[in-house]
Amino acid sequence: MSVSFIRWGTEELSLLISYDTAGPVLLLAAGEAATLPDPAREPDVCRRLARAALPLVEIQTAGSGRLGTSGKRHVDGAAALALRHTGHHEEADDDRTTRTLRILMADEATGLRVTSVCTLREGVPVLRTEARVENTGDRPVTLEYVSSFVLSNLARHLPEGGRWENRLSLWTAANPWSGEFRWSRATLGQHGLYDVGMVAYGQTGSKNRIALTSTGSWSSSEHLPMGCLEEASTGRALMWQIEHNGSWHAELGDRFDDVYLALSGPTDREHQWRRRLAPGESFRTVPVAVALVPSGGFEAALAALTRHRRAVRRPHPDHQGLPVVFNDFMNCLMGEPTTKALLPLVDAAAAAGAEVFCIDAGWYDPEPPGTTGPGGVPGWWDAVGAWEESTARFPGGLGEVMDRIRAAGLVPGLWLEPEAVGVRSPVAAALPDEAFFRRDGVRLVEWGRHQLDLRHPAARAHLDAVVDRLVGDYGVGYLKLDHNIDIGAGTDGGDSPGDGMLGHNRACLAWLDGVLDRHPGLVLESCAAGGSRTDHAILSRLPIHSVTDQQDFRLLPAVAAAAPTAVTPEQGAIWSYPLPEHDTAELGMVLVSSLLGRVHLGGRPDLLSAEQAAVVRRALETYKSYRHLLPGTRPRWPLGLPGWRDGWIALALTTDGGSTLLALWRRDGAPDTLTVPLPWISEHDEPRALFTAGPEPRCTWNGREHTLRLTLPAQRSALLLAFGPTPLS
Repeated sequence: MSVSFIRWGTEELSLLISYDTAGPVLLLAAGEAATLPDPAREPDVCRRLARAALPLVEIQTAGSGRLGTSGKRHVDGAAALALRHTGHHEEADDDRTTRTLRILMADEATGLRVTSVCTLREGVPVLRTEARVENTGDRPVTLEYVSSFVLSNLARHLPEGGRWENRLSLWTAANPWSGEFRWSRATLGQHGLYDVGMVAYGQTGSKNRIALTSTGSWSSSEHLPMGCLEEASTGRALMWQIEHNGSWHAELGDRFDDVYLALSGPTDREHQWRRRLAPGESFRTVPVAVALVPSGGFEAALAALTRHRRAVRRPHPDHQGLPVVFNDFMNCLMGEPTTKALLPLVDAAAAAGAEVFCIDAGWYDPEPPGTTGPGGVPGWWDAVGAWEESTARFPGGLGEVMDRIRAAGLVPGLWLEPEAVGVRSPVAAALPDEAFFRRDGVRLVEWGRHQLDLRHPAARAHLDAVVDRLVGDYGVGYLKLDHNIDIGAGTDGGDSPGDGMLGHNRACLAWLDGVLDRHPGLVLESCAAGGSRTDHAILSRLPIHSVTDQQDFRLLPAVAAAAPTAVTPEQGAIWSYPLPEHDTAELGMVLVSSLLGRVHLGGRPDLLSAEQAAVVRRALETYKSYRHLLPGTRPRWPLGLPGWRDGWIALALTTDGGSTLLALWRRDGAPDTLTVPLPWISEHDEPRALFTAGPEPRCTWNGREHTLRLTLPAQRSALLLAFGPTPLS
């Protein structure tokens, strides 16, 4: 059998795509070109792998189904198997740092044409893929599933001995509200995926799968749209992220005594998504990024994905400035701002070293402070949408507080929940039904709120007018964008509810781009706590991302230390909420939790003693001395990724120049002394304490063994260290 191959890639990552009388398949993507089989010297190996591989793009359509299998798995679609290679071509940007390969496929019988788009950047072993499906036939085609990425033969590189079910491990991250980034690792067998011996009887495999799915307007409310497949014996790892702000699906399964991975946006089975393509119409999948490394495991793959995140996001001056943000919500006013309450906070925040002052929820509330509605929510909860200042809370006008913020040398900011319109809001009556999410023509209600559908021009015009007014009238330079309702699978106005949701998701991203195009200096914060959208579609646009609503400083370190798995350190905002009841050591733990990310200052700096206020000032002065390093750092976890109840937690950020910033937390019940392995640090680098508070810590560096022996005398305390040539400003 004659087989043709496309060999393409960079020094860091290479692809081999096979095609012949069957459709194209991605045979292998590897961290080292040398690991790819050579079609000229190893044709039999290549042909054997190609026969077992899956199509380059998996497609299922109504009326075609699957061939050779049944069940819930999204592979072996008949429409995908009918595709044939019709051509391919490469493009490069002007400086040739980014290269794109387009592989063209078609089914001449149905007129279905598919283009797989693969993108690589020099120096980054990350493949970014998406697909475009076009109907060039004379009859409509209904899509039920289209993959963004499919790769089989994942167990091919395993050393001899043992089964793939025990040799391959899967990392996934549960993402509960206020307990985000809960990574866990288990073998495929522990996940319930085994070789059940059916290949010998002519079957493809077990028909089982490991599946992760998110449905609705929250992309990360249960799991991060990420995962990592790791080979423990070699450290080879494949890490992925689905770069979408809505519904997504990921699955691993066994097939021909091997393992495949399929990634996509919404599907018919999981998300009520179908897309009917009339002749001449097309559909584009959501993008997916896949990092592949030959060694180093989870951490090395994440380092590659971190470089990718930085390379493809929208540039913004905030990425380099990293100003300290004070926000009046967390363990402070908690949604009850007034002129009287805010003015002393403005002065205290400025004295502490804040550079932005964001007034959080409640600034638009006409009802007296403390008013609650059904379910204990604030009285304004089901009346939001107009986003106009409360004269009751600001008798001299909100402008009086904004002027005070500017006079103190701070940038003024406001909280906004743009997509939500309360059922009691005048906006709910003013906008047409089509501007909101609906099902069968009925406007949806969730927790007393409607959701705007940003596909509709009236919805976008309303939000544009709100943002432009706040920027123009108040001089707002910072907007915190929240999103506290999950509206469900989707809405009318598309070919299916899931198709309506996908259209809104994409319109939301376009709206954000439009805001930043009009106001390039405006900082937009994504609030991923209530908002539950920790995904790269959002993170590639908004420069700062509040990662959690965790109010207990004893629990916060587990979230703060794991945040760089999903958010680059220069974007991930962590609360510091100093309170008068904190002793000095506890105050140190409160502050260290935010010092390796973006500092979100809260708490009550206006009520602290002079000694406590001095500790806060010292922490923020220290942060400002090294924050310029954060945009180039790589995260490491010398004690492993933090467990929720771990007594000791550690996070390190390293630079290409040999510097390391290391945060360590001692929590309740942990022994006072710990040995920390730091194998990447030079034996001649001695640790320097950048910040701590409370009883003096003791550190001993063993350069020959690359270990740090640390004693923190107090429980609920923390320490920030530096190694190497750390250039402080």
